[in-house]
Amino acid sequence: MQIQELKLLNFRNYNQLSVQFDKHLNILYGENGSGKTNLIESIYVLALTRSFKQVNDKILIKNGTNLTRIEGIIQNKYKNTYRVVITNEGKKVKIDKTKITKISEYVSKINIVLFNPNDLKMIKDTPSIRRKYLNIAISQLHVDYLKLLGDYNKLLKIRNAYLKKMYLNGNSLQSYLQVLTEKLVDLGMEIYEQRRTYIEQMNGFITDIYEEITGKSNLYVKYISEYDHKSREDLLNLYHKNLKRDLLLGKTNIGIHHDDYVFLLEDFDLKDFGSEGQQKNAVISWKFSEISMLKENKGITPILILDDLLSELDLEKIKNILKFIEEDIQTFITTTEIEKLTSLLINKEYKKYHVVNGVLEEVI
Repeated sequence: MQIQELKLLNFRNYNQLSVQFDKHLNILYGENGSGKTNLIESIYVLALTRSFKQVNDKILIKNGTNLTRIEGIIQNKYKNTYRVVITNEGKKVKIDKTKITKISEYVSKINIVLFNPNDLKMIKDTPSIRRKYLNIAISQLHVDYLKLLGDYNKLLKIRNAYLKKMYLNGNSLQSYLQVLTEKLVDLGMEIYEQRRTYIEQMNGFITDIYEEITGKSNLYVKYISEYDHKSREDLLNLYHKNLKRDLLLGKTNIGIHHDDYVFLLEDFDLKDFGSEGQQKNAVISWKFSEISMLKENKGITPILILDDLLSELDLEKIKNILKFIEEDIQTFITTTEIEKLTSLLINKEYKKYHVVNGVLEEVI
C-alpha cells in the first residue's frame, strides 16, 4: 500500500500542498515547529479520519479559514482517491466519487502504522488510553470492529441511564435491565474475543522483534479482562452479583470497557520497572508487529510512519530498527538531525524533503 500523491488545503500550518512521494522511503527534515509532524498527521487523518494527537477535529483547520481538506491517491490492489473534509459543522469522507456516510465503513481502507514519541502513553498512561491504541490497531484489521465497539458503547450508556432511573424509581422493570445486560454481555464477548485473539497473535511477533532490536528476549503483552475464561452464564451471574453496586454508583462497573494490557519484560511490568529506552523499544516492537499482522491477515503492507525516530535511542538500536524497513513498505521518517539519519541510510534509496514553515521542498 502506497500513498502516491497528497494534497492539502488549509491543514494546520499548510495553506496548500501537492506532493508526490517515493514508493519506498521518504525523509522529512526541518526545525521543530516547521510542519514535519503536521504533514504526517495529515496522512494519518486521511487513513483514520482523526488525529493521533487526540485533539478536536476543528484544531486541524488552519487559523482564519473555515475548512480543511486532505486528499490522497492510494495505490493498493487498485488505485483510489480518498478525501477527508473537516469543517466547523463536522466531517465528510469520500472514496473516489462516492460519499461514505459511516466513518466505520471508511476506516480500514487505508492501513497505516505510526510511531510517535507520545506513543509511550501506551505503557505509561491509563487503561483507557491503552484501549484506544488497541482499538485503532484492531479496527485496521477487522472491518466490523468499530461498529461492534460503537454498538457496545451505545448500549452501555443506555444501561447506565437505566440504572440511575432504577435507583431513583424503585418500580422500574428489572426485566428490561436483564435484556440490556444480556445484549451487553453478547457484544462484550465478541469484542473480548477479537482483543484476546489480537494480543495472542501480537505475542507471536513482538518477542522476536524486541530481541532483534535490543538483543534481549522475553517481552510479551498480557491482556487483562473481566471476561477472561468466563462463559456467558458466568458473566450474567457476575453482573447480577454487582447489581447493588451498579445501582448505588449509577454505572456499569464490570465489562470490556475496563479491559487493560501490560508490557512484561521477563515478567516485570515495563510501566513500573522499565527504563524510557526499554519502553520506547517495546512500543516500536508493537508497531512493527502490527505490520506483520496486517501482512499475515490481510495480505497488505501498510504505510509506516516513524516520527522523530532519533530521539532518546542510541545509534545501535536505531540501526536495528532501520533493518525492519523493507523495500515493500512505504516509509516516512521525520527528523531534525538529517546528517545523522542519512549516515545510517547509506545502502538505502530515499527521497528527501526539507520542511520550513509549512512549505515542503524536495532536496535532490
